[in-house]
Amino acid sequence: MNASLDRFDLHTRWNTAWSGGDIVVLRNDAEVDRIHAQDILRIVFVQSSENASAGDLVFALVELTDEFIVFPAETGLAGRVHFERQAFWAAKACVYWSDLLTAQLPAHYLARRGFGLARRAPCYRRIAHAEFTPWLDHWLIEGPQSWDERRWQRIEHSRPFARIDTHADTRPGSFSPWSGDPSR
Repeated sequence: MNASLDRFDLHTRWNTAWSGGDIVVLRNDAEVDRIHAQDILRIVFVQSSENASAGDLVFALVELTDEFIVFPAETGLAGRVHFERQAFWAAKACVYWSDLLTAQLPAHYLARRGFGLARRAPCYRRIAHAEFTPWLDHWLIEGPQSWDERRWQRIEHSRPFARIDTHADTRPGSFSPWSGDPSR
């Protein structure tokens, strides 16, 4: 596409892909960042509690030694990069999950999508560890857990009476059918 038409392209296309042992981040097919996968300490996939599928994400947060990287859903980090090398991620045991209700990003890390009153959404960015850690401390994070483990957990929790512990005494107070008047 020629340069004069590029400035009228209102839709930025993000993509992530493997290149050897690196994860390459592309914007409009141009490389903008590269992350060595071995340097990743943790990936937190953030999803809305309304979504039943482990693959429906709002954004991912990648933790490195010195910084965090926010990956919006449209970058595809949870797609091709995650699924092409599931064995790598399972061996590394670094995939975690959080619900959007607790995994909030500060407003200045969000960008407005579309025109007017469109909602704000996460945008791709690197954030210093010290700057973001206080926010991360408030997130409820589950894991490490592979995508398959997460899917099976959500299936188990969606079953009727799944959250009832049948091995624990769930009755309030002590109850005995023989307490009180034995003549009844």
